[in-house]
Amino acid sequence: MARPPSGQSLTELNLVQNPALGAYALWQFGLGYQSHDGELAKLPAAFLVLPIVLHRPTLELVGSTQKGSGLALFAAKLAEREENLLAVHTRALVLRPLTLRSIGFAINAGIATLNYEEASIRANAPTPRSRKPQVPERLRSLSNGAEKVGYWFAKMGLSQIASTLRVEF
Repeated sequence: MARPPSGQSLTELNLVQNPALGAYALWQFGLGYQSHDGELAKLPAAFLVLPIVLHRPTLELVGSTQKGSGLALFAAKLAEREENLLAVHTRALVLRPLTLRSIGFAINAGIATLNYEEASIRANAPTPRSRKPQVPERLRSLSNGAEKVGYWFAKMGLSQIASTLRVEF
């Protein structure tokens, strides 16, 4: 993340939307995805993670939806106000650069590996050298939400995810 000019403090936006936090969320997403059947997450699906978990009202809906209920129930809750569901696509476009930087950060940190041939991303298990990070309590909902979204996405194909969330890849 670029430092603010001297004398200026970081804004809340810069604190929340930074590649390190994005990398952590994508790593949790990948772990959740892989926990379903061991398959790797398709790269386009990763571009929907940050728009969901970095938006507090949407993250709260993820948290209030049981893991076993799935993406369809989450989308139904989100669609109670149609503009909320449609906003996921807009946020995905706006957050595309952050997602790309976050993927790069995750790869450089060794917590993720990109499979170029299959356009998929693997969340690497922590090693003794790169133990699982301890996150502050205030970030636990983001961590749990990203993992849950990964699990939901693993149960569907990309076209089904796109249709359910009304997004285009």
